[in-house]
Amino acid sequence: MILEMKVPSPGESITEVEIAEWLVQDGDYVEKDQAIAEVDSDKATLELPAEASGIITLKAEDGDAVAVGQVVCLIDTSAKAPEGDAPTKEDKKEVEAPKQEATKAPVAEAKTYATGTASPAAKKILAEKNMDASSVSGTGKDGRVTKEDAVKAVPSMGTPTGGNRGSSNSKMSMLRRKVAERLVEAKNTTAMLTTFNEVDMAPIFELRKQYKETFKAKHGVSLGFMSFFSLAVVRALQMYPAVNSMIDGKEMKSFDFVDISIAVSGPKGLMVPVIRNAENLTFRGIESEVKRLALRARDGQITVDEMTGGTFTITNGGVFGSMLSTPIINPPQSGILGMHNIIQRPIALDGQVVIHPMMYVALSYDHRIIDGKESVGFLVAVKEALENPIEILMNNDVKKALEL
Repeated sequence: MILEMKVPSPGESITEVEIAEWLVQDGDYVEKDQAIAEVDSDKATLELPAEASGIITLKAEDGDAVAVGQVVCLIDTSAKAPEGDAPTKEDKKEVEAPKQEATKAPVAEAKTYATGTASPAAKKILAEKNMDASSVSGTGKDGRVTKEDAVKAVPSMGTPTGGNRGSSNSKMSMLRRKVAERLVEAKNTTAMLTTFNEVDMAPIFELRKQYKETFKAKHGVSLGFMSFFSLAVVRALQMYPAVNSMIDGKEMKSFDFVDISIAVSGPKGLMVPVIRNAENLTFRGIESEVKRLALRARDGQITVDEMTGGTFTITNGGVFGSMLSTPIINPPQSGILGMHNIIQRPIALDGQVVIHPMMYVALSYDHRIIDGKESVGFLVAVKEALENPIEILMNNDVKKALEL
């Protein structure tokens, strides 16, 4: 029996995917549920499992764009499994490599040619210009560089010579292309502005120093910065609901819940999984969810549903060393908070110059529905919560807030 394998729908509104890579070769014997290909949608990279055991016939190639529901391979389920282990893609490459080497044509020995020569007068002039005779086209007999050629010669102003100047093209994945389109869309269709502030991270540093090991021993996750920022954002969004809204046609759609998208770097590029109902989560809940989503993104297991939605985004360029940036809104959302690296800097505190760990924060927002007063107020509220975490985020009870 010949089974036709069709492209399954990876999620709502997705009508096309791209064959990123076949993990098997035409004619291989595959087992049921074995991963046979990686497919890119505009939101994620997913594995395509075999629907049955048998010999596979491929009907698409790496890089092909295929519609959802299109037949991409056939599986002959009546075929029997070969004795012993079937050769993998890598095994076949190793077997074929020696054959290819054996059939290579002998390389002809390179010929060398004499470089241009110059008259004594020309050599002197060129030496003063710090030029070589081989870089000048001679008009004399047999290409000899004359005095006149040397006088007219102009030294190179930094033109690269002798170095590697190669280039290569590679096809962008569907995910990367979609990210690019969304970034351009955000720049072109929103009235995006960015406001900045700075946060004294000393109080959070002190809390983490005191409770980090106990927190990890109790809950199995680290007490990171993301839980503090997420809870500060939840509070600020409740104070300024316009920032937790988006444009829906001619209306402003507001939410009474907070779904925080967190930008993470995965093997296939930027991914933005969502922490659902962050307003109901504790420090432990947020850190556990961040860890779970980050691991799934890193391992390529993140699903479209886990990246769909979100009412506000947090991105942390500080992990890569960014000091300051203007993050781009993640449409159709109206706001995104950018975290940056933490630097020990001198600040004025109670009339004294002290050195504290400081972070610049940036809020990019859609000015069509968020006014300057709301955007600045939102960022100030985030700053206040981060600089007074015990009072504002922990209700003056650290151990209860951290569930210790």
